[in-house]
Amino acid sequence: MKEFEYQAPASLDLAVKLLSELNGQARPMAGGTDLLVQIRQNRQTPDRVVDVKKIPELNELRYDPSQGLTIGAAVPCYLIYQDQNVATSYQGLVDSTSIIGGIGIQGRATLGGNLCNSSPSGDSLPTMIALGATALIAGPQGRREVPVEQFCTAPARNVLQPGELLVAIRFPAPRANSGAHYQRFIPRYEMDIAVVGVGAQVELDRDKRTIRSARIALGAVAPTPLFVPQAGAALEGKPATEESFRQAAEIAREAAKPISDMRGTAEQRTHLVGVLTRRVLMGAAARARGEVVHASH
Repeated sequence: MKEFEYQAPASLDLAVKLLSELNGQARPMAGGTDLLVQIRQNRQTPDRVVDVKKIPELNELRYDPSQGLTIGAAVPCYLIYQDQNVATSYQGLVDSTSIIGGIGIQGRATLGGNLCNSSPSGDSLPTMIALGATALIAGPQGRREVPVEQFCTAPARNVLQPGELLVAIRFPAPRANSGAHYQRFIPRYEMDIAVVGVGAQVELDRDKRTIRSARIALGAVAPTPLFVPQAGAALEGKPATEESFRQAAEIAREAAKPISDMRGTAEQRTHLVGVLTRRVLMGAAARARGEVVHASH
């Protein structure tokens, strides 16, 4: 393993400065559950590691009923799924953050790290996309915002430029009669990486029988997490029935572009997209009606 310099700034400005130096050979670290493994395997060889856990903006976990939810990029998963506001208003986040690794990993792993690692199979990414989340970024040129569905550009690659840092992820306030759900398929519990993951959010009309809007996102079936707006659009104005959800699942299945690897074949993944999309839409709609839907795991 290559030696590297370690820095732990207490301000966002200093973190950006440290990341902007060394000709792109500085890397931020929140929980380190991905970065440290990659350094040990020489997949990453930074000259400097910038620990961001002391920066207040990256540790913010704040909910406002009118403004929504802000989760700092260094907030660990266990604080997210144990938060009462998250458990009440963003149940899809509980589904995904509670299955990222085991308890020990969840004490360090973050949504920000999961997003910046930019794996197509990241468990939190389909949920964040389904919930309409936005990534807040700071860098030498100032601050900017990027919709999460546009953040990843290729496996392990994203929109962050040299010196830029993911500060937080912002979620819109939940609409009335809305619910979200996430499910994944894994080959066995000892291989904790999704073969397919699907997140969905459903908003119902006042009658709680008709779909007003829906957002659907897929994981592990394309080079990046895949937002499928056409599947959500096909549900608008339709009854919230299994048949409607089956039709949307078929659209999602056609949008998937999976590959075959050691975890599953392309054919298996395509089939699973249809199955899981239908299930998570049904679960999201049930939550929108106020019903209790337990995480599938």
